[in-house]
Amino acid sequence: MPITPTEKIWMNGELIPWADAQVHVLTHTLHYGTGVFEGIRAYETERGPAVFRLTEHIARLFDSAAIMMMEIPYTAEQLVQATKDTVRATGLPSCYIRPIAYYGYGEMGLNTIPCEVDVAIACWPWGAYLGDDAVSKGVRMKISSWTRHDHNTMPPLSKTTGNYVNSSLAKVEALKAGYDEAIMLNPDGLVSECTGENIFAARRGVLVTPPVSAGALPGITQDSVTSIARDHGFEVRVDDLSRSDLYVAEEMFVCGTAAEVSAVNSVDDRAIPCPGPMTKVIANEYAKAVRGEIDKYKDWCEVV
Repeated sequence: MPITPTEKIWMNGELIPWADAQVHVLTHTLHYGTGVFEGIRAYETERGPAVFRLTEHIARLFDSAAIMMMEIPYTAEQLVQATKDTVRATGLPSCYIRPIAYYGYGEMGLNTIPCEVDVAIACWPWGAYLGDDAVSKGVRMKISSWTRHDHNTMPPLSKTTGNYVNSSLAKVEALKAGYDEAIMLNPDGLVSECTGENIFAARRGVLVTPPVSAGALPGITQDSVTSIARDHGFEVRVDDLSRSDLYVAEEMFVCGTAAEVSAVNSVDDRAIPCPGPMTKVIANEYAKAVRGEIDKYKDWCEVV
């Protein structure tokens, strides 16, 4: 999706004009893919713009950095505040937020130890990632020919820029084949996640989502959805799924910050009931929760 520029970007401790947020062509992470990032959304609420589960997202950014042995030169509290400052500076009631920590200009080669870490936070308007009708009509999925990283090849629990080469290859393959999104299997042939979303599939009335051991990123939206589902009396289990489990799912949805909650209408051209009854309830409740409309979940919304 095209990016709509906003007024300011936070970069290394200060808000600067959007057009001035530049990096050198020899920036280390540009060459080796060693940055870590987050995808976050701010929503319009009755209390003003609020960032959904901001503290948890920044905590995950630091977890990603720790896995990569990257030392971020700010505290989590400083980046939480910087994110709020950046959202406020845009003047937008709602927006997508991209914090990124990366090795900057000055060193080259695979040794990251002497490299300095730069940090930036940008915000811009971004609509529904898988389409405005992704809940009502659902999306078409394809099992990718590309395999999700093994834990000892690339660390799938780190939201690392280089990891997304794998996701991008799978995404483009699916789009060129006429599908909306791809599903990644791990080296053991079990379902891991989509290119940027976690998966929930219903089998015998139980919602099942793959574990992190399958190569799935521990999703913050996934965690939110699990809480919402259980609060509505739905049984949710973290367990392995095979591709055949998806073909015979009673209903299925994917979720993530960008995609929010999106129903699935088919996998490899096997039709899936869409949207399923649990999917509809969860999607509706999630849409209210992120906008601060449900008292039980208001702590998830951090007002700017």
